[in-house]
Amino acid sequence: MINLKLILVFILAYLIGSFPTGVIIGKIFFAEDIRNYGSGNIGTTNSFRVFGPFAGSVVLVLDVLKGTLGTVLPRLFHITEPKYLMLISGGFAILGHTFSIFLKFKGGKAVATSAGLFLGYNLKFFAICAAIFLPLLFITSYVSLSSLIAVVLIFITTFFFHDLFLEVIVGCIMVILFIRHRSNIHRLIHHEENIIHFGLWYWYKKRHHKL
Repeated sequence: MINLKLILVFILAYLIGSFPTGVIIGKIFFAEDIRNYGSGNIGTTNSFRVFGPFAGSVVLVLDVLKGTLGTVLPRLFHITEPKYLMLISGGFAILGHTFSIFLKFKGGKAVATSAGLFLGYNLKFFAICAAIFLPLLFITSYVSLSSLIAVVLIFITTFFFHDLFLEVIVGCIMVILFIRHRSNIHRLIHHEENIIHFGLWYWYKKRHHKL
């Protein structure tokens, strides 16, 4: 019975992750498909760029919650042990976000949903991740660069938690992020990546009339 319940939990976590927040917000409130604008990505950064800060914030919160809900699903179904099942369930939510069944197995880049997994699994670990990512974003003004640097540092941080399954899931997330950010890496190398209108690098470029 527990195995059947677990299978249902993992399927539900995947379906929750598959919910295409950016696409739904765009079509309902703006009558536009976000995939046709900006970078074409359905996630937070492109939502901010295409639909503005309020819509972008809504997409961010909902995408984080997808990861959090997917992670805590085992507990909601009264499966409390072993704890690593939460990581697996959250991993299915990330896979759903990245390879959404509702978008022909295409999707976002999993940054916000991964943050939701960390939030649902270990609040202390989530706080450390935020303390790594946010200063990087403030310094670089690049979401993509900050995400890639942060996930490497976060992966290193997992070794201090002595949690093998956390190390494995963050290692997998790191691989997914680098694969999903291939185009961003190419643009970063060629100095073509878009920056956000916030942070030290943005203010430096603005001051020197390079924007």
